[in-house]
Amino acid sequence: MNNITKKSFYSFLTLYLLSSFIFLLFASYWFYTSQKTIEMQNNYYKMNHISDRVSSSIIKAHMMDNKFILDSFENATVALYDNKYKLIDGQNIQKVDLSKEYYMEGDTFTLVSKRTAGHLGIDYVAVQSNEFTQSVTKLRNKVIITSIFVGIIIIIISVILSYIFLRPIKDKMHEIEEFVKDTTHELNTPITALMMSTSRAKNKKIYDEKIIQNISISTKQLYDIYSSLSFLSFDAKSEEAVELNFVSVVNESIKYFNELLEKKNIIVEFKKTTCTLTMAPTKAKMLINNLLSNAIKYSPPNKKIYISVLQNSFSIQDEGIGIAKDKLGTIFKRFTRANSYAGGFGVGLSIVDSIVKEYNFRIDLTSKESVGTTVNIKFH
Repeated sequence: MNNITKKSFYSFLTLYLLSSFIFLLFASYWFYTSQKTIEMQNNYYKMNHISDRVSSSIIKAHMMDNKFILDSFENATVALYDNKYKLIDGQNIQKVDLSKEYYMEGDTFTLVSKRTAGHLGIDYVAVQSNEFTQSVTKLRNKVIITSIFVGIIIIIISVILSYIFLRPIKDKMHEIEEFVKDTTHELNTPITALMMSTSRAKNKKIYDEKIIQNISISTKQLYDIYSSLSFLSFDAKSEEAVELNFVSVVNESIKYFNELLEKKNIIVEFKKTTCTLTMAPTKAKMLINNLLSNAIKYSPPNKKIYISVLQNSFSIQDEGIGIAKDKLGTIFKRFTRANSYAGGFGVGLSIVDSIVKEYNFRIDLTSKESVGTTVNIKFH
């Protein structure tokens, strides 16, 4: 990842983790406090139930003139006092305050009941328990462990989501970086050729045909790069469609590339019939120029290019290096190149594809490595 991608990755990751952990913290705190309140209520009901059972047993024993035996209770201590706060039965409870009904001292809850109404000389039933503290401790530990586990899952999910979220940006940044590199390389060649040709012309003080040809080819290469970049940026959508003689457009393109064709000693065989189309002139020119430029670029010297214009179709066939079978599915994608044979930055066929789609034409591309490529366009 480059610095921009890393910055975006860590920014997204930090924001996602921060918001997730804040939500997790509030959710954990709310759950803990609500469960703590429920445990406190349950503890009160349990202790109150114990005091009711003991009070009922005392009253029943008194009424039935039976011997009273105090039961033992799990997780609770019970003590019975008279009206002078003297322990009558049970275990002596430390620091008991019989004037209070329900209170907490340290980690222990104490409940005092007067429901015995003095039966068997017992005026107070005191129940003491620390079960609430134990339950809350378990609850707190469970919440902490669960929160840590959920936090780890959030971190894993956030990293995965960050990669998924940034993958298109990363891919696009890579495309842009490659595009800038390729554009720099493509501009470097004609600019260097122009500088050398101009320098030679100045030194010779004579303008021979070869120097003029080099200057012309380099200038056209620069213009083609400019046209492609302008089309990608502005798409020439404001230009109105007019009725065109498509054969004339193809002838103009062949003349435009004539110097480059001569330099590589490539012969163009042009088979034509009358063909009239309604489309924007710039787009018609871009359509032909990109296809013919590719055919020349990817053809070795001393080859042929076959162009055919029929009433409802256009085709161009070269004897070039061809395209690998596994590349055919992505060849029309912007910034995609089938190979690095002749440079370029992978926008030519993307422009062709966008023009074809705009006018509802149909394009068919077939290719075989070391044999050549054929592009057919059906107009209707």
